[in-house]
This record gives sequence, structure tokens and C-alpha cells, in this order.
Amino acid sequence: MSRQNIYYWKCDRPAAFHGTQTRGEADAEIEQQLHEVLQRHFVTQVVELSTGIGQGNHLTWNARVAGQAMFMRVENGPEKDGQLAVESALLGRVREAGVMTPRVYACDATRSRVPFAWQALERISAPDLNHWHKQGCLDVPRIAFDIGAAVAQWQQITLPGFGILDESMRGYHATYAGYFHLRLDQHLAFLVTRGFLTQPQSAEILAEIENHQSLLQLDTGCFVHKDLALWNILGSENHIDAFIDFDDAISGDPMDDLSLLACFHDEVFLRRAFEGYQSIRSLPSEHLRRFWLHLLRNMIVKAVIRVGAGYFDRDDGFFLISSGTSGQSLREFTHSRLDLALQGLRNSSSIDILRP
Repeated sequence: MSRQNIYYWKCDRPAAFHGTQTRGEADAEIEQQLHEVLQRHFVTQVVELSTGIGQGNHLTWNARVAGQAMFMRVENGPEKDGQLAVESALLGRVREAGVMTPRVYACDATRSRVPFAWQALERISAPDLNHWHKQGCLDVPRIAFDIGAAVAQWQQITLPGFGILDESMRGYHATYAGYFHLRLDQHLAFLVTRGFLTQPQSAEILAEIENHQSLLQLDTGCFVHKDLALWNILGSENHIDAFIDFDDAISGDPMDDLSLLACFHDEVFLRRAFEGYQSIRSLPSEHLRRFWLHLLRNMIVKAVIRVGAGYFDRDDGFFLISSGTSGQSLREFTHSRLDLALQGLRNSSSIDILRP
């Protein structure tokens, strides 16, 4: 299926929130089929599989194929989406831009041999950076700087069109404004219906976005990860080994990825990320208002996913919830960050308002 009418896959896909719920052991039938398809593809009988650790919306396995360590991702949603093939190509493009990503050993999103899409990646032994952050031992100044620098590096990649990319690496939308507004009304209506926002709050958000329409007039889109977070970065307490999970990537605005960091982090983290970005390239015109506008849009999406997938009912074992806190704390933080994004956009505030 095409992603032309999708703003963000997790909440807008026809099977909304598929893969966001708590899962048990990986499906044994899928594992057997994956085992067989790997034997055929790599022409070897020596394939070992064990359930992988993954926090995204894919099924994952650790694999050893003819002695080579790999990380397997499977997309088994009912839409039969082919985005894993697009992401495989993007991983190579980002690596060519100078940012470390896992190598892709193989990918098949055609579903011609098995009823799911699969991808075989280089297995990187390091945990994700959220592991270190939740333990309180992440070197935030260094890591945040390096993330900002990586964002600036991959923005060398310019892409035709805007929004989610098709298999020719072209965004589905002719204008960035067209993509930015995609499903915005539905997202806000969902949050009102579920009692997360009031109707006046929704109207206030829409009015402020309308006041800043000129910021959406982009001539060219740059590469945007669109799911930039510590759990999508592998490494140690003070070093990044690789960025992962590019299947939500778009052609968009240069401040979008930096705003995604603000969905989770405070002004100390953001200030270092901005410094890292500026060590590679200059910030765009009206960067603060662009930053707040995209933080607002991204927090709307985060709220839809968190409400729809029941994240506010989880405990601190869940990757999004800080140690010693609860789902209610996540709900309060989500409200607060939406309010700050709206305030920042209205006033062109400095990032200081994101203080801890």
C-alpha cells in the first residue's frame, strides 16, 4: 500500500497502533518461515535464530547465518507495507553522508515467498542509549552534541517532494504545508474525543499553526529521521555506534529532528544538540519558531500514540517512562510539553523554557 495519506505510520496506518502493544514471545510460525527464507536467500543450512530485543513496532530476532551475526526485523502488519525496502536504501544514503548506520545484508518486502517483509541487518552489540540514560550514567553533554552534529550531517541529503518517501525516494507531497497538515484535524479530534485535550485547546493549537503558515513554505526538503530518540541510537555511555530505525523518515524541515529531541529532553540537552548542529552547519532562518512549530506537531502525534496505545497505563519498565515514575507522570509531561511548544511558538521563546 501507499503511504501517501499517512502523516505518521504508528497512528495513521489502517491497523492503527499495530505493534505498539505489549507482546509475548515471537510467533513460532513466523520464526520457522523466517528460518527457511534465510536458508534459501543465503544458500546455507546453518541458520540460528533467537528472539531479539526490540521496542519498536517490528518483530525482531538475533540471527547467526553461516557464522555471521545479524539482526532481523519483520513487519507483519495487515497492510502489507513495503517500507522496509525504502528504509534499507535510506540506511545506505545516511551512511554515505558520514553517519554510522547498520549495514543491510538483505531485505525482501515483496512478500513473494513469505507473508511478511523482512530485513537482515548488521548486529551491533551495543545497547541503545536510553539504557544508559535510565541508569543515570549517560554522558549527556557529549552525546547530545554528537546527535546534533549527526542531524546536520544527514541534512546534506536533499530529497524531491515532501513527507514520507515512496520507493523512488521521492516525497509523496508537492508542498511541505500539504504534508504538515495531513491528518492534523483528525489527530486533534482524537485527543479531544479521548479527553486528553478540550475543544478550546484544540482550537487554540490550530489557530497558532495558522498564524505561522509562512514557515511551511519550503522550496526543498532535507532528510529527516522523524523518530529521533535515544532508543533509536546504539552505543556506550559516551559514544554513538549507530543510528537505527529510519522507516519513518521524510523529506522535510531542518528543525524537525531537533524538535523531536525536545519531545523528551530539557534545555541542557537541547543546547548541546544545537551546538553540535552548528559545528557542522548554520541554523536556518527563524529557527526558533520552526523548532517550536515542529515540536508542537510532533507532540500532537506523540500524544495520539500514547493515548491510543495505552502508554499512560504502563509502569517504569516501559522504555518511555523514567525510572521511579509512572504512566501518569508521562501523561503530565506530555501535557506540559504541548503547552510549552504552543507558548514557544507564540512568543518565539528561547529553549530556556524547557528547563528541568
